[in-house]
Amino acid sequence: MTAEQLGSLSELLVWAALASLTIALVSFAVDLARRTDRRVERRVRAGVPALAGTAARGAAVGRTASSGTASLGTASSNTAAGTAAAPAGEHGRAAGIAMSTTVLGTALLAAAIVTRGLAAGRTPWANMYEFTLVGSFVALAVFLVVNTRRDVRFLGAFVTGLAAVFLTLGLNVFYVAAMGVQPALQSYWLVLHVGVAITATGVFTVAFVASALQLLRTARDGGARWATGWRWLDRVPTPTSLEALSFRLNAIGFVLWTFTIIGGAIWAEHAWGRYWGWDPKEVWSFVIWVVYAGYLHARTTRGWSGSRAAWFVVVGYACVLFNFTGVNLIFNGLHSYSGL
Repeated sequence: MTAEQLGSLSELLVWAALASLTIALVSFAVDLARRTDRRVERRVRAGVPALAGTAARGAAVGRTASSGTASLGTASSNTAAGTAAAPAGEHGRAAGIAMSTTVLGTALLAAAIVTRGLAAGRTPWANMYEFTLVGSFVALAVFLVVNTRRDVRFLGAFVTGLAAVFLTLGLNVFYVAAMGVQPALQSYWLVLHVGVAITATGVFTVAFVASALQLLRTARDGGARWATGWRWLDRVPTPTSLEALSFRLNAIGFVLWTFTIIGGAIWAEHAWGRYWGWDPKEVWSFVIWVVYAGYLHARTTRGWSGSRAAWFVVVGYACVLFNFTGVNLIFNGLHSYSGL
């Protein structure tokens, strides 16, 4: 096949992956709603008010937080318990379709990335479109890998939803034809530096979903009026469990982002003769590092937990998104020619 044909095939595979992930999103949502309805029905038959379990769990979480049990070891055990929210056999056909189409969509996206690389004759993450493809793939892969260790299907609708949004933007906003790169990017550092950055972004994406759900579940348990009708939150693990999951993922993402900055500095010295030059991309990469470093420090040494820690993660992920979109589209700098 010619390079042009491979490029066209890659684009078709991305569209197929988007369709598959859209089906997965709907199936995850249907499964979450059905399991919530079944749980409410069981409580009604037993004579238990629908919100009683939620209130009890909220009180338990409050007692746990006040007693200072936010340590990593305790959080780990809470995660194992919390993520086992659904009784065995409760996942039905919708859940099976959701997981199958997620796996299919991830495989199609992987094939699209490979064919894109073959069409361009290089590593397939040298512009915003390719970064979007690979970042979405990593987020989906992280979700699937974590799900092999514990049941985190409650994240599925949100991870596949974000991936679908990112792929839609990639296809309609960031798309460029497959081609070579400028001499400055023809380096093994493109593989190392950008590859690690994309992996960190994918990990941060799944961690963000966990923290966002933590905030929603905390609001529901706290009696927020706007969340009283969101019965699907009953199927989400406790805020403590979600916080532990987010913390573990963010710790991994932070290590990867640290290597991203170090690798970028070394590459900058090779390409431009200096390790650091306060380029907009360099500045915002450092901002991201500072935010997540502050989160990890506050979480482990200052005892920050609960909503305060979750909002830290939300701010950090907002910086990640701005670094990828706003910095590339608004500011001009040494990284502008790369499209990353």
